[in-house]
Amino acid sequence: MSESGGKLYRPWEPERYQHEPQSPAAKLPEGDLVFFLLDTVRHVDLRRFYAPYEQETRGAPPFDPAMMVCLLLYAYCVGVFSSRKVALACERNLAFIAIVGQERPDFRTISDFRKLHLEAFKDVFVQVVRLAAEAGLVRLGNIATDGTKIQGNASRHKAMSYGYMQKEVERLREDIETLVTQAYQQDEADDAALGSRRGDELPAELARREDRLARIEAAMRRLEAQAKAEAEAERQRRAAAEAERQRTGKKRRGKAPTPVEESPADKAQSNFTDPELHIMQTNNKGWEYCGNAQASVDGACQIIVACDVTDASNDKQQAGPMAQATLATLAQAGIERPTDESGAAQPIPATLDNGYYSEVAVQELEALGFDPYMATGRQRHHVPPMEAPETPTSAKERMAAKVRSPEGKALYARRKIIVEPVFGQIKEARGFRRFLLRGLAHIRGEWRLVCLTHNLLKMWRYGRVLSAV
Repeated sequence: MSESGGKLYRPWEPERYQHEPQSPAAKLPEGDLVFFLLDTVRHVDLRRFYAPYEQETRGAPPFDPAMMVCLLLYAYCVGVFSSRKVALACERNLAFIAIVGQERPDFRTISDFRKLHLEAFKDVFVQVVRLAAEAGLVRLGNIATDGTKIQGNASRHKAMSYGYMQKEVERLREDIETLVTQAYQQDEADDAALGSRRGDELPAELARREDRLARIEAAMRRLEAQAKAEAEAERQRRAAAEAERQRTGKKRRGKAPTPVEESPADKAQSNFTDPELHIMQTNNKGWEYCGNAQASVDGACQIIVACDVTDASNDKQQAGPMAQATLATLAQAGIERPTDESGAAQPIPATLDNGYYSEVAVQELEALGFDPYMATGRQRHHVPPMEAPETPTSAKERMAAKVRSPEGKALYARRKIIVEPVFGQIKEARGFRRFLLRGLAHIRGEWRLVCLTHNLLKMWRYGRVLSAV
């Protein structure tokens, strides 16, 4: 039995497996991804994974958490995300068998371990970013941020519009009132005929409808809260636009804006499979319940330094939070900002597409120590660089000139080749196009695991290239 802090775990000795002539590990090529991950797991702090088991004294010894971590990392690296498929691979695939040895965790164990330790993978993510920086793969010369829609584990057929909810609530309340009356009448009849023995058909039907009513009312409250939050954001946007208009002296054009509506539209929908996801338009112009997966990527070797998933269909509010997440990762990983000759910290160049642009977003990034290059509209090709205007202009015009300056064009041109290939590698090369877990917290943890394994693959591949030189 292996030990950690006095706790006994099932035996796991990957080093011994590697040196046995007939072992699965011996049949793998030298420098295989399996060996890289086994070595990486030995160099990261896994105490958060062991902590939940240390005080448990009942039952048989659990699988070694280090083995389970390595197993999940390898599975996500090679595009095997289903716990059932991972469990099957542990019986049939040489690489998976090289990791687990004689152990055979079933799919429930794998699934439960993943759910239990999603937050612990946050520590591993930071440690891997630190290892990547030590290897020279993180340089902070250009942090590119973008988002991509990833389908959630939610059925389109288990959704209801706000308008239909209102009608359904009225109908259910009437049904419940009728059933309550019938239940009292049935109780009286049963008392007369059977004494204390009563049938439970009507109460069961009553409970079913009450449960449905409660779920619909909860969905209505979520839509109403979302509508109020969106209304407040719209009021702030209008106030900022009006302040900018008055500062520049521009005349108002077009019709007067309509009043901000705080109530949900009748067509606003909520999903009962995963209520925290919203329906969004995907790249193929279809509509699905998705999470908006965000990633901030270092331009040197496409290492992801921050990631998140939001339920917003656009990126307008994500620039500041992603910048804060990037700084948090850098601080936890002990990565310092670049400095000038005097030792003063330099702003980190950050490139974002026009979906992130707002004057508030620019101010947030600058206040956090970034030098933002953010498109203010769709970028046209073959447009010559332009110098910043001499006369004071609006914040939007100043940013547009900055992006079209010689330095800005050079930096912004790299945005697409930094962050967008990362999403292609995750979705197309590894096949991660749908979240397996439900609930925004679990989805964020799963996306972090995907981004973590992306970084591990980059480190492994760059390491192989460097070793061959």
